[in-house]
Amino acid sequence: MNNPEDTFISHLVEMRDRLLRAVIAIVVLFVLLFPWAQDLYALLAKPMLAALPQGGQMIATEVTTPFFVPIKVTMMTAFLLALPWVFYQVWAFVAPGLYQNEKRLGVPLVIASVVLFLLGMAFAYFLVFPVVFGFIVGVAPEGVAVMTDIGKYLDFVMTLFLAFGITFEVPVAVVLLVKMNMVSVAKLREVRPYVIVGAFVIGAIFTPPDVISQFMLAVPMWILYELGIIVASMISKPKPEAEAEYTPMSESDMEAELDRIESGQSESGSRDPK
Repeated sequence: MNNPEDTFISHLVEMRDRLLRAVIAIVVLFVLLFPWAQDLYALLAKPMLAALPQGGQMIATEVTTPFFVPIKVTMMTAFLLALPWVFYQVWAFVAPGLYQNEKRLGVPLVIASVVLFLLGMAFAYFLVFPVVFGFIVGVAPEGVAVMTDIGKYLDFVMTLFLAFGITFEVPVAVVLLVKMNMVSVAKLREVRPYVIVGAFVIGAIFTPPDVISQFMLAVPMWILYELGIIVASMISKPKPEAEAEYTPMSESDMEAELDRIESGQSESGSRDPK
């Protein structure tokens, strides 16, 4: 019989190995991408620069910002490229403790999580950023030049990337809740109005104070919630119908059953040879 302490230590060792492999992959990609750090930042800053007036530019208010901000962007890019490998390491660690049906569900969910998170970031970059930055530049008072600090800009876009990436994970969360029997599809449909209100509240928190950008976060969250319900209803097994409750026989039913048994016994006795 295995010693529980040895088993626990072996799990810790395996978790350490999986974590090291994930970190090594990120570091290797970071080293490979480092020569293009400035180009990666220029690509990230493109939506803001496109919204600025003719001749507008971004600024750096701290001495080390021009060096560290491109490095942070490169590290973020390396992490995103290594995300499938990171998720694989997590999956390889937890898979031995799962049942076969859970493993069959886990692989599609892991793949869907990566794809949906990247789609959320792409949605923010190509559709949300132009609207948001155009609004910010457009509402600037006359005589005020919009000159965004590159460090603050990075923090802002990272927040939006994270918000939209997590928003696009809603179908995965819905399917997991249903498959783990934590909530039923009928209950998800029942709480739909509260989810819609919550989506617009989240949109108001994580986006600038303009109606368009709030809608651009809340509406996809609502649509993805509905998509999650549809997928969950398709893959969830229908529960077997509940067995009919036992109803004791009435006195008249019992007498009729006894008469039937007695009559059957008398008929079989009459057919026996003497």
